[in-house]
Amino acid sequence: MAVPDRLDVTLRLVRNAGRVSLADLAARLDVSEMTVRRDLDALQARGLVERVRGGAVAVAEPESAAGFAARAGWQAGLKDRIGRAAAARVPSGATVLLDAGTTTVHVARALADRAAAGEGPFTAAVVSLPVAEALADRPGIRLLVVGGEARPGERSLAGPLTAAVLRQLTFDLFVMSIGAVDARAGWSEFTLEDAAVKQVGLERARESLVVADASKLGVRAFASVAPLDAVGRLVTDASARDPQLTPAAQETLAALDDAGVEVDLS
Repeated sequence: MAVPDRLDVTLRLVRNAGRVSLADLAARLDVSEMTVRRDLDALQARGLVERVRGGAVAVAEPESAAGFAARAGWQAGLKDRIGRAAAARVPSGATVLLDAGTTTVHVARALADRAAAGEGPFTAAVVSLPVAEALADRPGIRLLVVGGEARPGERSLAGPLTAAVLRQLTFDLFVMSIGAVDARAGWSEFTLEDAAVKQVGLERARESLVVADASKLGVRAFASVAPLDAVGRLVTDASARDPQLTPAAQETLAALDDAGVEVDLS
């Protein structure tokens, strides 16, 4: 197992259990306790777990609290796989709205690579400065940066100006990031501003696709975005179907299946 994947699995095991021992992690991951110690040290350095005697305990989920820069490097390998799988779903010649978020940056990079390889062209409208940077001056990409107020720390564009501009446009596909998805609560976000932009994006796009790692499944956030059936497809990582790694995700996956949402595992 690659180190980024092992760190991801280790973090999920700690979060799911609340507290886990070195011996248990070593057995589950089929690695030495010394390797587990190094991995836990790396996770603690990022503020994601707390080392205790003989193991580790979970700390607060950083995704809802940390800014874009703090999250950008985390699970980069996993997000890259999700990004490439999502970009492969964008038809050649499509006009696509790319949401803000760290995973969406990976979608943008993969889309730019497709365009450079002659699989485009694409027209991309973006509500994120890092996503815009990933697409700027790339061959085969027509880039539209949607206006609005830049959110401090997040480098995303939101507010009434963003919503007003989006309402003047139509899209073949909306690639939406999400903070949380739950069987009963549907798709939700941690801020009203993010939720409002996503709602308009869903209204203005012919089809929609969500990119999110499996840790977002089975979670409820503050602001409702839409019911489950408002989205056509979810692209997530393969651990979503593993009840040991992501027990909270299983009920949500069943509800997504019932709602007719296609789930792609990367």
